[in-house]
Amino acid sequence: MLHTINKSPFENITFETCIRFLLPGDPVLFIEDGVYAVQAGNRFSAIIANVLITNPVFALQPDLVARGLTVVTEGVQSVDYEGFVGLVEEHQVNSWL
Repeated sequence: MLHTINKSPFENITFETCIRFLLPGDPVLFIEDGVYAVQAGNRFSAIIANVLITNPVFALQPDLVARGLTVVTEGVQSVDYEGFVGLVEEHQVNSWL
């Protein structure tokens, strides 16, 4: 299952709730303000690194650019809209709103 997170972890507990339900191998995709979670060196970096042990983590590149985020936690993969669509086509989606 693909888990999409669109809320900033600094303003919402969506990310923290999501990780409690992740199964090994489930990809996580951060979009919109959710991309703040993957910025390198913030208080969520260790959590992201832990998730990366068993799950692929993605961030939507246009949303990173729109928010001026240039450095992400090591291991997080950026995807464009085509990559986003590919992930949605491959997995059932659970949107954490």
